[in-house]
Amino acid sequence: MAKRKPAAAAPAGTPAAHPELRPGQSVELLKALHILTRDGQLNQDSRRKLKQVYHLYQFIEPLLAEVLAGRGDVSLADHGAGKSYLGFILYDLFLKAREVGTVYGIETRRELVEHSRELAGRLGFGRMNFLDVSVEESTRSDALPERIDVVTALHACNTATDDAIQFALAKQAQFVVLVPCCQAEVASVLRKNKNASFGLTPLSEIWRHPIHTREFGSQLTNALRCLQLEAHGYQLTVTELVGWEHSMKNELIIARRTGTPRKNAMERIEAILTELNLSELRSRFAC
Repeated sequence: MAKRKPAAAAPAGTPAAHPELRPGQSVELLKALHILTRDGQLNQDSRRKLKQVYHLYQFIEPLLAEVLAGRGDVSLADHGAGKSYLGFILYDLFLKAREVGTVYGIETRRELVEHSRELAGRLGFGRMNFLDVSVEESTRSDALPERIDVVTALHACNTATDDAIQFALAKQAQFVVLVPCCQAEVASVLRKNKNASFGLTPLSEIWRHPIHTREFGSQLTNALRCLQLEAHGYQLTVTELVGWEHSMKNELIIARRTGTPRKNAMERIEAILTELNLSELRSRFAC
């Protein structure tokens, strides 16, 4: 009996050559995102990046699947998209093979938007759209549908995360996925009102030292955001985005719209703002 010839090895740079990659993944996309090297290889740094991508994907994939199962289509808006790293990965791993669903990347830097448009065209990702507008402007833009199913904002700096929340509320998003970054606004108001706060509440000791002002301001910002979402009928999961060890901004907030507001959420927001001498931020969080 003739011996069977061994199967030819997959060319370097193809998914078959890298067991870490998933079937059907675009090698060209992974190169463009610097997950694969120019010659299609995985080094130690790119393996770490790929692990992070898969870890984030496992949080969002079930949300997309749930929406898709419910209505046969799904729309996602990614705010502060940058190079649209997240949007491209979600499209490639989830939407491409299903031939349904639309991704909107929203970014104010025109050069990044143009780069994303060029890459999407080159890859044939026809249901990806990119807007060079602010998050606030996108809420009123005719280029977006009246309703968006999933809203993401990963490392959108400072108040851009709050704008993304307002966008999600306006669009009645079923899911909101946030990884907040650079929460400076609350800390700046704590710092500005520090002397006056000493006479109002002993809690001011929590942010008396500058490093505590920054850290407490960051945590307080996210707590207020969670309360705001709950006040508008969302159920929250708050956890760590494990696997992004290189980032100190590692808090992941996932909100599911139930339509049933938490009864005392807005009251808690008002009480916190009053107690901590932050009433000037009422228009941001108590709305």
